[in-house]
Amino acid sequence: MTNVPQGTRRAMKHGRGRQTRTFRATTSALEGLSLAGAQVGVHVADLDKGDVVLAGDDHRPLPVGGLGVVPLLVETAARIEDGSVDPLALVDRAQPDRPAPTGVWRDMAVPTLPVVDLAVLTAAAGDGAAANALLETVGHEQVTRRFVDLGMPRSALLDGFRAERGPDDAPYIALGTAEEFAGLFAALAGGTAVGPAVSERVVSWLSPVTDVGLVGAAVGGDPFSHEPDGHGLVHFAKTGRERGVRADAGVVAGRRGAFAYALIVAFDDLSLLHRHRVHSAFHALGGDLLEYAT
Repeated sequence: MTNVPQGTRRAMKHGRGRQTRTFRATTSALEGLSLAGAQVGVHVADLDKGDVVLAGDDHRPLPVGGLGVVPLLVETAARIEDGSVDPLALVDRAQPDRPAPTGVWRDMAVPTLPVVDLAVLTAAAGDGAAANALLETVGHEQVTRRFVDLGMPRSALLDGFRAERGPDDAPYIALGTAEEFAGLFAALAGGTAVGPAVSERVVSWLSPVTDVGLVGAAVGGDPFSHEPDGHGLVHFAKTGRERGVRADAGVVAGRRGAFAYALIVAFDDLSLLHRHRVHSAFHALGGDLLEYAT
């Protein structure tokens, strides 16, 4: 796994006032990854109490893959709400000869889609072509400003999705900190990401969670259902994946508690075993969140 300075291998620390919520499984898994050389950032906040219940290197910018498109979705929703973007305006799929590496639009026959459909594909399906078209529609500069307005100065969407990255391209799609992305999802849950209407629209795009391979694997929701969870559980999130990067941020809320979380892991993806260990850490976080929320 990627070598990092010894000083960055800090033990996960628990927030005050929640001694019974130890997140022991998560802590053990993440400390193991860190000792093996992975770069880990985690932040979990109790939305009811306002406490930070788990944090480790949450201030450190790390590559976050497609998780970085959430502020793009916020900017799109804000522009729709203020009338500067027509939600039904048709947008062409760019560069059909060089399809984006993720998503389903590249395999669909329709060459144009309305802005709102691009947002749904970007949020729910992690569609790279849709995200690229959306970024071109609202503008990269405006999205960069939105990061700052959302209180995310250490995070940034550097580029669109590319099948290959050359020496003149940004090395990653996006960078971000666990603290800032957990804070963004807390704002979405509280209706304060720009405002209630914008927050509600973005949450609707992010629901249901179709990538259930990380934290969502333990939560156990139906990725294809739009109906409320029968057990009183709410989960909306966005994941990010690229070679050597796994990231997941979202909200898990149940009858006993509500949490905003973000977990980012950068690692050397040398084998399926390395990848399995990383995914197991996300599953541990999902299990802990499920236990304390329900």
